[in-house]
Amino acid sequence: MKQKLNTKKLDAHGIGKITTEIKEVGNFYYAEHYHQQYLAKNPDGYCALAGTGIKID
Repeated sequence: MKQKLNTKKLDAHGIGKITTEIKEVGNFYYAEHYHQQYLAKNPDGYCALAGTGIKID
């Protein structure tokens, strides 16, 4: 049900179908502190990716 609602929200903003498989993982390790929030800290950085601004609940 939640996935359908999120898909509708993305569709409403013109975002295409998500094709990434989402799976549960084992251990998770955060990157070093200086890597956190890279795009927020470096808006003109080399990374071409940007957020959509769409909040998914």
